[in-house]
Amino acid sequence: MLSHGFPEAAQVVGAPGYGYPELAERIAAQTGAAVLTFNFRGTGRSGGDFSLSGWRADLAAAIRYLRTSTAVERVWLVGFAAGGTLSICAAGEDPSVAGVAAFAPPAEFAEDLSDARRFMAQARSMGVIRSRDFPHDVVAWARELVDLRPVLLAAKVPPRPLLIVHGANDEVVPLTDARELAEAANASAELRVLVGAGHRLLYDPRAIALLIGWFDRHLGFTG
Repeated sequence: MLSHGFPEAAQVVGAPGYGYPELAERIAAQTGAAVLTFNFRGTGRSGGDFSLSGWRADLAAAIRYLRTSTAVERVWLVGFAAGGTLSICAAGEDPSVAGVAAFAPPAEFAEDLSDARRFMAQARSMGVIRSRDFPHDVVAWARELVDLRPVLLAAKVPPRPLLIVHGANDEVVPLTDARELAEAANASAELRVLVGAGHRLLYDPRAIALLIGWFDRHLGFTG
């Protein structure tokens, strides 16, 4: 299961014609695994508006859909930025998830309600909140961001494997976030810091090589 993060205008600077569908195809080709990627609500062609509970429900629904295939024996989660954090949270809540790889994941979404309101303004500017009258309950929407504690859920991932990859020069999410999540998962976590890398690890070939290598060690069937 491959999950994206929040869209950014700067993402167009990445490799032309390369994105999550292309990465899904590469993972499938090199591991022999079935790979599903999708758009969270409020992004791409998906309707709706962003809320943390909504994105968590979207990921849970996608996992259920993937499991409907008789060829799927185990589900592994891969996510970038917010998608990486939500993948960690999903694994913490679902013990049947086999393992998680998270790239540049934030350790929290908001520190307090005022921080959450700033996050809402950012979500509107990015276009993931499209409806003028959404959310209907601003306080409840913001509370979801404050109450979710990814570090606590990361602590529930062991003994399953957790790969966290972070850029040393990440301009969006501090490296300390990655260290905090890795420490919570203790011996199950493998933290890799890429020298000179920023936030958009989807376009960093070193990050993708780490992901393929991680699958090779844990699945043993890459080609």
